[in-house]
Amino acid sequence: MMNHPAEKMSQNAMRLAVVGCGYWGKNLVRNFAALGVLAGVCDANAEQAAAMAAQFNAMTMDFDTLLGNAEIQAVVIAAPAAMHYRLARQALTAGKHVFVEKPLALNVDEAMELCRLAENHRLILMVGHLLHYHPAFLRLKQLVADGGIGRLQYLYSNRLNLGKVRREENALWSFAPHDISMILALVGSEPDDVTAVGGAYLNRQVADVTTSHLSFPGGERAHVFVSWLHPFKEQKLVVVGERGMAVFDDGEPWDRKLLLYPHEIQWKDGVPVPNKATGQPIPLDESEPLKLECQHFIDCICTSSPPRTDGWEGVRVLKVLQRAQMAMDKPVRTTNQPVFPGATVHESAYVDQPTTIGDGTKIWHFSHILGHTDIGRNCVIGQNVTIGPHVVVGNNCKIQNNVSIYKGVRLEDGVFCGPSCVFTNVNNPRAEIERKDEFRQTLVKRGATIGANATVVCGHTLGEYCFIAAGAVVTSDVPPHALMAGVPARQIGWMSHDGEKLGPDMTCPRSGRCYREAAGRLEEVAAQAS
Repeated sequence: MMNHPAEKMSQNAMRLAVVGCGYWGKNLVRNFAALGVLAGVCDANAEQAAAMAAQFNAMTMDFDTLLGNAEIQAVVIAAPAAMHYRLARQALTAGKHVFVEKPLALNVDEAMELCRLAENHRLILMVGHLLHYHPAFLRLKQLVADGGIGRLQYLYSNRLNLGKVRREENALWSFAPHDISMILALVGSEPDDVTAVGGAYLNRQVADVTTSHLSFPGGERAHVFVSWLHPFKEQKLVVVGERGMAVFDDGEPWDRKLLLYPHEIQWKDGVPVPNKATGQPIPLDESEPLKLECQHFIDCICTSSPPRTDGWEGVRVLKVLQRAQMAMDKPVRTTNQPVFPGATVHESAYVDQPTTIGDGTKIWHFSHILGHTDIGRNCVIGQNVTIGPHVVVGNNCKIQNNVSIYKGVRLEDGVFCGPSCVFTNVNNPRAEIERKDEFRQTLVKRGATIGANATVVCGHTLGEYCFIAAGAVVTSDVPPHALMAGVPARQIGWMSHDGEKLGPDMTCPRSGRCYREAAGRLEEVAAQAS
C-alpha cells in the first residue's frame, strides 16, 4: 500500500513502528506511544524489543514483516547511523513515510537519493534534527528573523559532555548535526568554506573532540565545538548580531534557557568601546521538544505537509559534515619544511634542502624545489613546477604552470618561461640507460622569453632578450633579441628589450628605443633628433 498526499488521514487512524529501541530509540517509542500511534517495535536485540513492546502495548516484528504490514503507514528509524540509508531506502520503496534520526545518511549522494525517492513516491521524509522543535530555538529563530539583534555576524556552539563515547561514529557526526542544522537555519544559506580539526584520544580511528569553522557568503562566520571528553555537560548556542547577542543554553532552567543581551559596540575616537547590558530572559512555553517533533511528523503525514526538517534540510547539514570530515582527513605534513621569511611558499609546495630562495619570491601550489637549487629575488613560480637539483634561477623570473627545469639549465635575471615549456638535458635519452654524466648545459640569458609549449633542446644558449614563439623547438643557439618560431625554430625577426616586434624602422613602438642590424646581430643606437 502506497500513501498519497491527497489522502488525508486522522491521527487516530495512523499507525507506525519504531526501528531501534536503544539509547535514543526508547525515547521515540515512549513519545509515539503517548501520542497513540505506536503499533510496533523492531530491534536487533530481541529481548529489548520485547520489553519495550510489553511496556507500551505494541507488537514486536522484524524489519521485513514491518515493511509488509499494510496497516503501518510510517517507519521511525533510530538505528546506528551506518544503517540509516539502507533502512530508509527500503521503507520508502515499500511505500512507508519515514522519520530518520540524524544524520540522514553518511554521504550526500545517498541522502539525495532518499529525498528523490520520497518525492517520486509522494511520501514524507523527515530528519530528526530535534532542536528545530525546541521552544527556545523557535523563539530565537523568530528573534533573528525580526531583526531583534541586527545583522548576524558570528555564531558559535558548544556541545560537550563526558560520554556517551561512540565507537562507530566520531564526535563530529554524533554531536555536531544539531548545531550545524541550527546555524544553517539562522543564517539562511549554506557556507562557502568549511574547515575542521579533530583529536582522537581513546581510539585512534575515532575523533573524540572536533572544532568546525564555517564561513558564509554574506560574511557571517560560525564555529562548532563538540566533545565527549569534557568535565561537565554544556549545550550552548551563542548568536552575535550588530545590535545585540542571544544565548540559547539548554542546560539552564526554562526561565533562563534563552537570554537576550542588548550589548552594543560603539566607536569613540576610532576605538571600539563595548556597551554592556544585562541579559534579559525571553519567556518560553515549556514543552518537551521530542514530543513536539514526534507530533510534527504525525501532522505532516495527516495533512500531507512538508516537514520543517525534511530530507533536503538533512542534505544541507550532511554537506557541511562531509566537508568538515574531509578537512579533518586531509593529510598533515610530517616533514619539517624549511622557512624562508622573505618568500611565500604555498603549503602544498615542497622545498628540499639545501635551497636558497630570495626575498619576494612566490612559489605556488604543488610545486617542488629540489635540493641545491638557488632561486633569486622577486620570482613567481606557478603551479606544478619542478626545479632542480643544481639549478640556478636569477632574479625577477616568471615560471608559469607545468614547467620542469632540471640539472644543467641556468636562467639569468628576468627570464619568462611560458606554461608547459620544456627543457631537455640529454640528447638521446633511454629509460633503461643511465646518462646522468651526459647532461648538456643550457643557458637562458637575461630577459629572454620562452612561449607556451616551446621546447629547448639542451646544449644551447638563448641570447639576451630573445623571444621563442609558442610551440617552437629550439635546436641551435639563439642570437640576442632574435624572434624564433617553427619546428625547428627559425629566426623570423627581431624583438626589442620591451618584447615588441621591430618593424622596418627598427624602433620599439613601446619605448622608442632604436636598433640596427649589424653582422647578423641587433645593436641599440641613439635616437636621432627630429
